[in-house]
Amino acid sequence: MARILVVEDEAHIAEGLQFNLEAEGYETEVVADGRTATERLARDGGYDLVILDLMLPELSGFEVVKRMRAAGNFTPVLILSAKDDPEDVVRGIEDGADEYLFKPFRLEELLARVRGVLRRRRWDGGGRDGALPSVRVGDATIHFDRFEVEFGDRCIQLTTKEAALLRVLVEREGEAVPRGDLLEEVWGLRPDTQTRVVDSFIVRLRRYLEPDPSRPRHIVSVRGHGYRFVR
Repeated sequence: MARILVVEDEAHIAEGLQFNLEAEGYETEVVADGRTATERLARDGGYDLVILDLMLPELSGFEVVKRMRAAGNFTPVLILSAKDDPEDVVRGIEDGADEYLFKPFRLEELLARVRGVLRRRRWDGGGRDGALPSVRVGDATIHFDRFEVEFGDRCIQLTTKEAALLRVLVEREGEAVPRGDLLEEVWGLRPDTQTRVVDSFIVRLRRYLEPDPSRPRHIVSVRGHGYRFVR
């Protein structure tokens, strides 16, 4: 049974989410402000998904995501936003969110997003047709089925988006993959979206995989185009 934390300060929305998620068989907890959510997540890391409103008392949803990722908590986050603002979408993704849904939303769409995030958490890159559960890259090993990278005596937990980005690069090994393709395949954004999210994630992945991230050998920049993966 998946455990879901709902962070929503509008009581009628929170109650509706809890009722419908529990009806789907998910164990659901609700908190009403960002600070309580941050404390709950720091104390109890056993959640499979966080559904997070942006406009919250105490701490905003943006700040909650940033603090989660800074603390090494890579639980998937589905953001709910009352503002249909592309800049908010980009900011949320860059802060580490996995999915974005605008209010008002249809219940069917929210439940489909929840199922999708939880499914990706189980098999992103690892359990799908033709995908390898583990890939050796230099001195590191990517375990897609466990969302982990082993490098020497370190074991680093990957987020769903980090794993998805790595999967695309690995599956297109040796090919110069355009940034637009990565935005579309990994984040579901238009290829011409103006954001540095791909580059920010590449910096993280290089820290995980490269002996010297300042001189990458495995995730190589293709000037003015994108990135190439070299095993």
